[in-house]
Amino acid sequence: MRIALTGATGFVGGGVLTRLLRRGHEVKALVRNTDRAARLRDFGSVQLVAGGLDDETAVRSLVEGTEAVVHLVGIIAESPGQTYQRVHVDGPARLAAAAAAAGVRRFVHMSALGARPDAAATGYMRSKAAGEDVVRRSGLAHTILRPAIIAGPGNVPLKLMCDLLRLAPVLPVVGNGRYRLQPVWLDDVAEVFAVALERPDLVGTFEIAGPEQLTWHEMMDRLEAALGVRRPRIGVPLPLVRLAAMAGDLAPGLAPITSEQLQMLLEGATTEENAIETRFGIRPRPFGEVAREFCGAFAPRPAGAPPA
Repeated sequence: MRIALTGATGFVGGGVLTRLLRRGHEVKALVRNTDRAARLRDFGSVQLVAGGLDDETAVRSLVEGTEAVVHLVGIIAESPGQTYQRVHVDGPARLAAAAAAAGVRRFVHMSALGARPDAAATGYMRSKAAGEDVVRRSGLAHTILRPAIIAGPGNVPLKLMCDLLRLAPVLPVVGNGRYRLQPVWLDDVAEVFAVALERPDLVGTFEIAGPEQLTWHEMMDRLEAALGVRRPRIGVPLPLVRLAAMAGDLAPGLAPITSEQLQMLLEGATTEENAIETRFGIRPRPFGEVAREFCGAFAPRPAGAPPA
């Protein structure tokens, strides 16, 4: 199958691209900078299309001659010129319209667990819900996937936690650490996207998560076990975290979290409607296994064992 892919150079996109190529698909990838994405040319079945989702000519070129679209582009915080409306709503609207005009048969769209239009939801979640509606109204046969937090190389918060566990004498925890998450391994998510493309019966919206609902403390337990360390934990009072998050709102990058990200963390992200095994036939890896692979380069090794 010839597939149009957005977000190929991103965290999830790299895993999805590799999985599609392994399954024998050809990929046309939309990239803003073809020089920076030149490594993708090393894959024999990848064609690069220069441009962004705001470039109608590039979008039409991307979908031309393809049978399906996989849309992965998203942002976790707004910046000048990159708003939730522009990226999560206008982008998929332009892409879906071009796909429909080109006669593309399927549209697979990445949303997020917790996407909803409620006024109390964060702007991120409301924009994800609006993007879903754009896809549903497009007239295309579609699969909308709502993954939980995705664990894998490139997940910045998990990398930060690993670094703190390795290098810091204590581990700070936001609030009481009892909020629950359901992390899913990147490779499992990539497999879900491949299956969604290849099975036309999988039409609709599906929540995708790992097999365990874990508190933040339980996730840290598994990371510690993988790293062979044990650190004291200090709960950081929420008023202090909110103050730091406000600094992150004013100057992205100044603090490791924004107010919206803090709200989503405290809300948690779990599902009782996990479709990864029941609908996609994939047995997701538990977070303990994921942690051992994620932390493998830093974990202690027996004497004489080869390096990671």
